[in-house]
Amino acid sequence: MEPMKSKKNKMLSSESKRSDDDGRGCPDSAGLEIRPGGMLVQKRTVEMNPSSVSIPTIKIRVRYGSSYHEILISSQASFGELKKMLAEPTKLHHLDQKLIYKKKERDSKEYLDVARVKHGSRIVLVEDILGREKRCLELLRNSNAEKSSKSIAEINLEVDKLAGQVTSLETTASAGGKVSETDVEKLTELLMMKLIKLDGTVADGDLKLQRRVQVTRVQKYIEILDMLKHQNSKSSSNGNKIKLQQQDSSTGHMPKDSKPTQKQSIHWKLENSVRKNPVMQQQQEKNSESVVVTTKWETFD
Repeated sequence: MEPMKSKKNKMLSSESKRSDDDGRGCPDSAGLEIRPGGMLVQKRTVEMNPSSVSIPTIKIRVRYGSSYHEILISSQASFGELKKMLAEPTKLHHLDQKLIYKKKERDSKEYLDVARVKHGSRIVLVEDILGREKRCLELLRNSNAEKSSKSIAEINLEVDKLAGQVTSLETTASAGGKVSETDVEKLTELLMMKLIKLDGTVADGDLKLQRRVQVTRVQKYIEILDMLKHQNSKSSSNGNKIKLQQQDSSTGHMPKDSKPTQKQSIHWKLENSVRKNPVMQQQQEKNSESVVVTTKWETFD
């Protein structure tokens, strides 16, 4: 019976050996690894089945002020993970913590097993005041940046609406139409308010560039409105001059802005004196049949 068992065992071992080969008499490459010396060997069972290795959990006693906290944590965890676990019982933010082990402050990226923290080790926790102030400043900076970004975005939308009205007025003026002075002044006032709002917006970096772009844009629209206002006032003054000249010509008065010649001036003065003096006017009417009045007056030095 024993020779039969040994023969059967040999056959099973040879079959298992052939199953490990890739069909060419070579071991399966999936179960091999290269050692640092360049030797090709079979992988260790520990590496092939990492789940079979259990990582021990240790208990650490942490002192914070006059109180103690016992923490169960993996022996291969980092000090940063330990800080996060201490945040809830100590009510201290993990970025505001300092962990001291063996009279030395430990970095958050350092591992417990590397620092030789063992089961029952004692660690001291202190508050990092400078770290807390730095974190608060960073939170405040981020909050201001978010607020400024939102404010600039809102101003951008408002300027878009005003820009459409400015373009409409500019198109009307280009076509020869009359632009309402009230509309021009109202738009100018609204755009000036946007400039004041942009000036009060605190911005750094990319937000500062965005604010500058919006300021330049608003200033351009204000310049267009100033030009329209100037054109409007110029056209209205020209219209008043023409109207005044027409009134003067109908009443017989010389326009104030016209520059008469010397003969025309004498003629106007003579006619005005005749109108003002009734005696001269009657005398002129009597002699109108025999006397021909001309405008060829002689002038004397």
